[in-house]
Amino acid sequence: MKMQERLELAARAATAMLSTDAAIKNAALERISHALESDRASIFDANLKDIETARAEGLAAPLLKRLAFNEKKLAEVRSGISDLIAMPNPVGRVLEARLLDEGLELRRISCPIGLIAMIFESRPDALVQMASLGVKSGNAIVLKGGSEARESNAALANLIANAGEEAGLPQHWLTLLETREEIGELLKYDQFVDLVIPRGSKEFVARIKATSRIPVLGHSDGVCHVYVHEDADPAMATSIVLDSKTQYPATCNAAEVLLVNAQFAARGLVSLLRALSAAGVVLDVCPRTAEILRGANNQGAPAVPCTLKTDDDWSVEYLDFRMAVKFVDSLDEAIAHINRYGSGHTDSIVCESREVARRFLNEVDSSSVYHNASTRFADGYRYGLGAEVGIATGKLHARGPMGLQGLLTYKWLLEGQGHIVDDYATGKKHFIHKDLPLNDALAGDLVSED
Repeated sequence: MKMQERLELAARAATAMLSTDAAIKNAALERISHALESDRASIFDANLKDIETARAEGLAAPLLKRLAFNEKKLAEVRSGISDLIAMPNPVGRVLEARLLDEGLELRRISCPIGLIAMIFESRPDALVQMASLGVKSGNAIVLKGGSEARESNAALANLIANAGEEAGLPQHWLTLLETREEIGELLKYDQFVDLVIPRGSKEFVARIKATSRIPVLGHSDGVCHVYVHEDADPAMATSIVLDSKTQYPATCNAAEVLLVNAQFAARGLVSLLRALSAAGVVLDVCPRTAEILRGANNQGAPAVPCTLKTDDDWSVEYLDFRMAVKFVDSLDEAIAHINRYGSGHTDSIVCESREVARRFLNEVDSSSVYHNASTRFADGYRYGLGAEVGIATGKLHARGPMGLQGLLTYKWLLEGQGHIVDDYATGKKHFIHKDLPLNDALAGDLVSED
């Protein structure tokens, strides 16, 4: 089937999804979860084929780790689906209500975006999350995963699409693309596709944006920082930095750059870097950090191996047991560094001062900013969103972990009793413009009560 025909069918499914009630969507999620459990053997077999092929082709270790879909991943995605089922229907919520005049009421209500194309990397579990969010939010979706997960994605998409249709979702609510060429073709059809969400490298997202006639909401790289301020507790700093870097280094919310205030160095820098090194982290350090380590290594203590970082490129995303370390002399310098070299993903400060924390939280221009917490908390499941499409690092529409709300838009509904504008233009009538409590809005039959 040609791309135009496939997208026409998907667009029709998106229209049908607008009137699909909450009970059917939840039943579809239940059926999808059950199908994942009952067909686990075939899914694992497909995933094993992908892993064997990727290993033979020399896929990098961090990407190979992301490729795995095992018992742990299955449990995680099914838990995410359960959380989505328990959430209230996000569609048809009255977001704003106003009485323009007697008998003339305006409401703003939440509604699906329509047909959304999601292009993502080598994580098969991302396909399950995206499909589940599509169901709950009432959107039809087009999915394109990485070629390294071809077998896994095909098995999962076929299973999920069929389970959804069996529960009452419209046919073609989920479409899977398999080749890179199909992406280029899809990007031409702005008359069918309402939004493209690419997840991948900065270069990949930029290429999609440059060639697409469809609005693009990019989920790009994660250059995340932990800044250890001068008054930080050394034990807390070590715990947070270790978790941010080593808990799962192959993800976009793992910290890649450690910024250390010069006044903290004398109290805790060496022990912090020793802990990172003991955990297997390779350190790329600035000259001032290297000088501190040389002095410590000459005192007979276990040496901390490091590589001197001589360039000025701090926009690094290792996705591995590797971390850049840089001295800064002040909070201002730390904030300026993050805003210049960071990717707008997630950045954290470790400090005691509430005033210092407040400035950091207010002035760091990222989608998630933390005080005394690991960057690894930047996740839709951990935020209580049930699941996520990805981490949006831009500033428009959705930002940070993107769950249900990021897949919704809104529309204005106006209910009158024969009202016409000419009466107001000629002064016969006058607007009241009285805001109404949302629970007093006249929902009528146009807004879902599910």
